[in-house]
Amino acid sequence: MDVSMQIKKTALRTALGYIEKNPEENVLKLMDWVDKLAGDGPNSFPAQRKAFRNVLNDPECSMYQLIMSVFRDIDNDVLKVVFENFFLNASLIGWPKQEHYRKELNCNIPWAILMDPTSACNLHCTGCWAAEYGNKLNLTYEELSDIVRQGKEFGTYMYIFSGGEPLVRKKDILRLCTEHSDCQFLAFTNATLIDDAFAKEMLRVKNFIPAISVEGFEDATDFRRGAGTYQAIMKAMAILKQYKLPFGASCCYTSKNVDSISSEAFIDHLVECGAKFAWFFHYMPVGNEAVTDLLPNPEQRKLMYRKVREYRSTKPIFTIDFQNDGEYVGGCIAGGRNYLHINANGDVEPCAFIHYSDSNIREKTLLEAFQSPLFMAYHNHQPFNCNHLRPCPMLENPDMLKMMVHQSGAHSTDLQSPESADHLCDKCRNYAACWAPEADLLWNERNQELSQLGCL
Repeated sequence: MDVSMQIKKTALRTALGYIEKNPEENVLKLMDWVDKLAGDGPNSFPAQRKAFRNVLNDPECSMYQLIMSVFRDIDNDVLKVVFENFFLNASLIGWPKQEHYRKELNCNIPWAILMDPTSACNLHCTGCWAAEYGNKLNLTYEELSDIVRQGKEFGTYMYIFSGGEPLVRKKDILRLCTEHSDCQFLAFTNATLIDDAFAKEMLRVKNFIPAISVEGFEDATDFRRGAGTYQAIMKAMAILKQYKLPFGASCCYTSKNVDSISSEAFIDHLVECGAKFAWFFHYMPVGNEAVTDLLPNPEQRKLMYRKVREYRSTKPIFTIDFQNDGEYVGGCIAGGRNYLHINANGDVEPCAFIHYSDSNIREKTLLEAFQSPLFMAYHNHQPFNCNHLRPCPMLENPDMLKMMVHQSGAHSTDLQSPESADHLCDKCRNYAACWAPEADLLWNERNQELSQLGCL
């Protein structure tokens, strides 16, 4: 690390020390430090910093209340590490480095890498694509660490675990957090393996955050994840809250649970439990046996679109909709544009929901995967639709995925029941056709709103 960056990190730690004493009084001083550290360059996130400062000047807004709750509820030492790894390493250091390599190498470089330590899971959730892999696939610790090492060379300091159930490998995850203390780690987890001992280890490493899978209240969650799962989740959340550890929720919305998962009561419940963020994911009919009747209809998807935006402005929890927030990230973020997925067999996939690959991490470097025919097809065709409410090459633009898979020679990575791209995309064709006119209306409505606000 160069001297200037070490000075910046020391300054940031000092600023955070002032904040913990009196967040309400000193939080704007922290923002002043952030602005100084960021500078004025094109990769200094000026729009995001301006929006953040506006929030800090409005104590009545929900995001201000969320920020204050973070300072109040999260262990100070943990908060300092998360802030340093996310703000400095993953953003101010990492992003310019990624941009440099994107231009120099003419390929996508991911901001985050999603990887599966194992395909094993202690649950068998309805509609879960991970279940198709079976339970015998694993990336070794050395392979996981090497992925992180390679990623950091390109400026990637954000790593997310999925599976399977990643906490089946909790010892190796904690070891990775220790070895790569400059990275921020997150895991999508069913939370049933979180206990007091693991919470104490989280306090020790400080750079690990769980995103807990929950599908609404008890009936909806247990319907998909099995009887007793909801109560286990509530126990895990209580433990994390007790130890002042940050966590959020990961929520898959389907035709069966959309009313529950979009309800104000559910969001209020997450806030009460201590969750600081909630990621909402659209059900994907991935796998030969995946059913299409769990796909939300257009009215249900519109409901999620409006509710997530409403809660962002009214509730002290940060809500993100993976499928409906494309306007903020320029459409599809897969294929290494912002993230990619490496499964437990080492296959490098464009997305957690796109199980096709022409590269394996055991045979190719990350750079070779970034420059593979499949990933270059993503690079050359993104965005797949100028309407960012139709971002996905599978769900909303199924002919695009079929074309890219066929032209690149990519193969199905499902080892139990390989699904052809034709079969997968044909399942999405009716959904895409039904959603398109509704998405276009919403998109035009949003653009008119932004135009009136002077944002276009």
